[in-house]
Amino acid sequence: MQRPAIRIVDLEGTPEAMGFAHGHGFGEEIRRYTAERVGLVAEGLWSGGPMKQSDVLDLAESMLPAHERHSPRLYAEMVTMADAAKISAAEAVVVGGFTDFVDTVRAVVGGSHPGTVVADDCTAAIVPDHLGGGSGYLAQTWDMHASATDYVILLRIKPDDAPGALVFTTTGALGQIGMNELGVCVGINNLTANDGTPGVVWTQVVRDALEQSSADAARDAILDADLAGGHNFLVFDAEGVGYNIEAMPSARPVRVVAADPVAHTNHTLADSAGAVEAPRPRDLDKNSKSRLNAAQQKLDREVVTEQDLMALTRDSAVCQVAVDPYHVESSGAVVMRPKTKDFWAVWGLPSMNEFQHVEFLA
Repeated sequence: MQRPAIRIVDLEGTPEAMGFAHGHGFGEEIRRYTAERVGLVAEGLWSGGPMKQSDVLDLAESMLPAHERHSPRLYAEMVTMADAAKISAAEAVVVGGFTDFVDTVRAVVGGSHPGTVVADDCTAAIVPDHLGGGSGYLAQTWDMHASATDYVILLRIKPDDAPGALVFTTTGALGQIGMNELGVCVGINNLTANDGTPGVVWTQVVRDALEQSSADAARDAILDADLAGGHNFLVFDAEGVGYNIEAMPSARPVRVVAADPVAHTNHTLADSAGAVEAPRPRDLDKNSKSRLNAAQQKLDREVVTEQDLMALTRDSAVCQVAVDPYHVESSGAVVMRPKTKDFWAVWGLPSMNEFQHVEFLA
């Protein structure tokens, strides 16, 4: 349960240089993690029936053109990472964007969505500037099947032609949560979509949003992306502008962050997104609503500090511990303060591990 300080990986230069360093440095981990993820799909746990591994990878390969169209730069980073790690580009789609990929699998093959594998992942919140002592926050847990915790890393990137950024992720994935040096923050919650399509997985969309100069531009990047599956995106910037976007392939309602804090978990709140949400098991729906209620209660105060948000991620109603049958765990957490460029991250259960303050690459 206890972990060391989060592993920080410095990446600089061209997309190819960053991709090579990532893939070469973590090749063994990436290959192991990829085998686990491809195996889950092939076994039918996420598609409602067994699939040949070759069929899994053929579907992932069909999604590569969408990734290249979306961002040639990020596509080049992903493909170079895959080559350096000795996996295929198709495998990189699966390991890098698994929860979106399985939305696509179900839509393409017409399989059911077994309740025992619904991904009930992450509790997130935006605190407006006026409630954060003049500087607001975006904070969240990152929850996933407990087997993913071993692969958590923090990328500290300095691209040649995009803003530097701190990016919480797992080995083999471009990015999952982060803040760039301009103060643009991006967070997520998983949503389960019935309208998956062979589009772009969410991790590349996160990195694209982190290349933007404002929350408005990050919002537009998410709205314009050819999404493969469902995710809730939260964006917030140094000017105090923020949005919550329940982003499904065919519906993307936007909520503007105003005077009140915004919290979100793993069920849709807007009707248009709910119309394409996959059915959720009753106990997971109850868990998501319970975490949302706990977050809203914790945020109901005159001033919110980073210590309050760290305590929120550690709260027993929010910090998830792996139990049968779902084995979902809070694999880490992040607290970001865009106006001051402060970034804190923890690897493993927040309730049992310490947050680390991380500086941008000089």
